[in-house]
Amino acid sequence: MKTRAKHLYQPPFNDGLPAPIYFRSASIPAEAINPQHHHLWGELVYSFSGVMEVKLADRHYLAPPQYAVWLPPFVEHMGVNKVETTFCSVYIAQELCAALPQSTCALTVSPLLRAVLEHLRDHPPGERRSEAEDRLLRVVLDQLANAACVGSYLPTSDDPVLGPVLRVLEGNPGDTRSLPELARHANSTERTLTRRFQRELGMSFAEWRQRLRVVKAMPLLEGGQTVERVAFDLGYSSASAFITMFRRMLGVTPDEFRKGAQRASPNEKPASE
Repeated sequence: MKTRAKHLYQPPFNDGLPAPIYFRSASIPAEAINPQHHHLWGELVYSFSGVMEVKLADRHYLAPPQYAVWLPPFVEHMGVNKVETTFCSVYIAQELCAALPQSTCALTVSPLLRAVLEHLRDHPPGERRSEAEDRLLRVVLDQLANAACVGSYLPTSDDPVLGPVLRVLEGNPGDTRSLPELARHANSTERTLTRRFQRELGMSFAEWRQRLRVVKAMPLLEGGQTVERVAFDLGYSSASAFITMFRRMLGVTPDEFRKGAQRASPNEKPASE
């Protein structure tokens, strides 16, 4: 599947890392792409604001700010983002990856790991790192080794029955049809779709749709739309119902998320194109 983009950005290193653990943060514009590539080292990708997507040959990983995507060494991948995104990458030399996941996955970001990544973003290590900076980067490594692997926050599927239903909802996240109604639209049954959601995606229909709406809400909130407008656009009959769902899923209210995203955006260097 071809991905169209207005902006192109390249990996910062080709031959080797400047240090065994290297931190880099940047902002990239909407509709940007990092072409297919691989490297000898592992990479953690974390979005402070926006949602970064990582595509492999047969899988698609998407992680909002509660999660990060881990890529072991040698994995062919490409990066995509549909909205303006402020993110960081932590590059880890192959010899330090033994205790980290051996396959690509989304990792839960602990409050401590997020705080360390935010500190590194605001105080990026210099070319000649201090002992304190080295210790902080080792904390990142320890946190990654203990992080829970959750697959993809919003998995997808090319299943001939389930895939069309997912595409309909992705195209219109405010669609309020029930699972039985969507099953009839797909010439299937509620029971069949229920089984395929669990088998293919590892979660219920309700859980997947809520995650989809959270992901769709993020750029709208960051773009300045009111909570009420976002709630109604996403199919909620009231702002309070949307706020309750959003807080349950992300641990913060939509307004708290918006304020956090605004704090994440200043002082970032654009990624080179």
